Amino acid sequence: MKSKTIASMVATAAALTASGVASAQATVKEDGQWRAALSASYTASGGNTRSTTLAGSADAVRATRGDKTSLYANALYGSSRGTKTADLWRLGAKHDWNLSAQLYTFALGEGERDDIAGLQSRLTLGGGVGWKFVNTEALKFEVFGGAAYVAEDFDAPRLIDGAVRRSYNHATLLAGEESVHKWGQSTTARQRLVLFPDLSNRGEYRAQWDAGIAVPASQSLNLTAGVSLRFNSDPGAGVKRADTLVTAGIQVKFD
Repeated sequence: MKSKTIASMVATAAALTASGVASAQATVKEDGQWRAALSASYTASGGNTRSTTLAGSADAVRATRGDKTSLYANALYGSSRGTKTADLWRLGAKHDWNLSAQLYTFALGEGERDDIAGLQSRLTLGGGVGWKFVNTEALKFEVFGGAAYVAEDFDAPRLIDGAVRRSYNHATLLAGEESVHKWGQSTTARQRLVLFPDLSNRGEYRAQWDAGIAVPASQSLNLTAGVSLRFNSDPGAGVKRADTLVTAGIQVKFD
């Protein structure tokens, strides 16, 4: 049974890699207008391997010289031979207030669910300050830091921080960096790394890294590829520490 489950997960991952959806990337312009990007895909196979994969992501941005609002979401569902191999969603919002050309403050909120990992919900609320080291048309690079409060609920009790828990609420630090690279008129690459050191369970932390590239196929369509890594140093017994998702697909932009 275990080998069949592993084979099913590998089959679904391979199908997603071949025709999945990378994270959507909305165009950022400081003109006060909302811009959005949507990606979606469906993959099905029959015969010796019967599997289905649904994936989607969305990104919306409104920016001015004084502030920036970002909304983002992604979801993934997969099954193989009647066994569910993926069922997760993530969504969030972040708002930046520029204090100067380089210094800004921010507030963020994120929600996450991962049925395969037994995570019913993870809510994160945080804020802090950031510094823009480079802010040109060709390259944007910034670092940020602050604090956050995390509330987690699980589908079954698990050992976390020396106790068996069905929920885990705790304060964390927040530190990260983000960059956007642009080549020519439209080809862009974006990456973002965020660390959440646990203040309640010292020495434990979560890390998130997302990266993607978008190459224009037409005025409103992009070819995309991306990778998403999630790491939790103390996820509980029976749950793997790391999750990796590699995607490729087509994106529709609304500029």
